[in-house]
Amino acid sequence: MTAAAYETGNPVRLPDEVAVLNAGLPLFAQAIADQGRPVAQLDWRIPGGGDPEVVAALRRLSGPRAALIDAANAEVYRRLDHGVPQAVAVRPAAEVIPALAGQRLILHSGPAIDYRDARDPLRRSMRAAVCAEGWATDPGQADALLSAGQVRTGSANQHQTVVPMATAMGPQTPVWVVELAEAGLRAFAPLGQGSGDVAWFGKDSPGAIERLILLRDAAGPVLADALAATGPLNVLSFAAQAVAMGDDVHVRTQAATNLLLRTLLPALVRGTHPRRGEVADFLSANYLLFLSLAMAAARTLTLWAGQVESSSVVTGMSRNGTGFAAWLAGPGAPWQYAPSPLVGDALYQPGRSEDDAAPDIGDSSVLELIGLGGACAAGSPAVAQMVGGTMADAARLTEQLDLVCVGRSTRFTLPVWGMRGSPVGVDVRKVVELGITPKVTTGILHNSDGSGQVGAGVAVAPIEVF
Repeated sequence: MTAAAYETGNPVRLPDEVAVLNAGLPLFAQAIADQGRPVAQLDWRIPGGGDPEVVAALRRLSGPRAALIDAANAEVYRRLDHGVPQAVAVRPAAEVIPALAGQRLILHSGPAIDYRDARDPLRRSMRAAVCAEGWATDPGQADALLSAGQVRTGSANQHQTVVPMATAMGPQTPVWVVELAEAGLRAFAPLGQGSGDVAWFGKDSPGAIERLILLRDAAGPVLADALAATGPLNVLSFAAQAVAMGDDVHVRTQAATNLLLRTLLPALVRGTHPRRGEVADFLSANYLLFLSLAMAAARTLTLWAGQVESSSVVTGMSRNGTGFAAWLAGPGAPWQYAPSPLVGDALYQPGRSEDDAAPDIGDSSVLELIGLGGACAAGSPAVAQMVGGTMADAARLTEQLDLVCVGRSTRFTLPVWGMRGSPVGVDVRKVVELGITPKVTTGILHNSDGSGQVGAGVAVAPIEVF
C-alpha cells in the first residue's frame, strides 16, 4: 500500500487480467502462452551483436559524428529519390562500355570471381555468352577457353553495368543505355532474355545460346530503332505507375513491361527490320523485359548518390552466387563481403525444393536501395504469395525495411500501405543497431543440373557485410 492509499484508506487493487510483454528468452513467453494468458514477445537484440568495437562505432556515428552523417544522408536520399534516369538508347555493349571494346571479356553479376570458383548456373551462363560471341562453337570449347583464362571475366558493377541473376554478357550483347542528365552519368544493363530456355537462368543449352543470338541480331536492333524514334523515356515514371498496379518491379514486372511496350508500340509497328515479327513474338512473351531497364536506372541513382562523402547509406548490394558484396556512399568506398545466402520464404515449382536451390545471385538488389523490390512488398500480391499468403505478410517486409531507412519515396507510393512511399536509403547504422537487413525479392536457380529457374523467394542480406 502506498502512503497516499494508506492515508485515504483506499487499498491498492491488483488487476484481474495481466498481459505480459516479454523482453527475454522466447521460452518465457511460450510458458505464459501455454497457460492461456496474453503475451507478446518483444523483438529485441543486442545492438551490433554485443561486439564492443561495433557498439563503440555506433556510439560515435550516432553521437559526435551524427550531424555530419545525417547531412550527407539527406543529400544521398535526395539523389536517390529525385534523380530522373532516362532510357536514351540500345547499343552493343562494346560501343558504350570501354572495357569490352576489342576484348575477350565476359561481365557478370556480383563481385569479381574466377570462372573456376563460380557456381554452376553462372558458369553455364558464361559458356553460353562465349558461344554467342562466336569465340567457341559449343559449351565444351567455351569451358576450356574460360578455364584457361583465354576469355577473362569481370564484375559488371565495376563498369557502371548491372546484370540480372546469372546473366553473363560480352561485347556484342545489346544493352539499355540509361542517362542521368543532371549528374552527367550513364549506366547499362543487357536486354532481358525472357523466360524458359535462357542463359540468365543458368542454362547453356542450344536454345539458350540461340536466344542470345536473337537478342544480338534482331531484338537489339529493333528496340534500338524504336527507342530512337520514340525519344528518351523516363524509366521510373513507368515503375511508379506499375507499383500502384501491383508490381514490386523485381519478381513481378508485368505492369511495367506492358506500359513500356505500349509506349514503344507505334515505333515498333512502323519499324522496317526484316525480323520485327519474330521480335514481336519474343516481346509479347517477355513479361520481365522491364527488369534490367529498371536496374540500369537504379544504378545511375546509386552512382550519383555514391559521390557523396561521409554518408552511412548503402549504395551497392550485389551477389554472384558465391559471394555477397555491399558498399557505402563515398568515392572509393570499399566493398564488404560475405557468403551469398540461400533464398528463403520460397515458392518452388512442383517437384522442386530447397535441395535444388543455388545461393542468391544477381545485381538486381540495387532495386531495393531505391525503393523497389522488397521495399514495395506491401503492395505486391506476388510477394505476398511467397511470404505467407496475405498482404499483411508482405507488408511486414516493407515495414521492417522502413525501420532502417533514412526516408520514404516520393514517387513509389503504395495504395495498400496508406499511400505512403516505399522506404529509401538503407542506413548502415540502423541496420547494425537493430539487426535488420534488407530483404531481396528474387528468383531461385537450380544449383547443378542446368534446368533453370526452380522457384522464387526472399533473400536476406547477410548482416556481416553491414
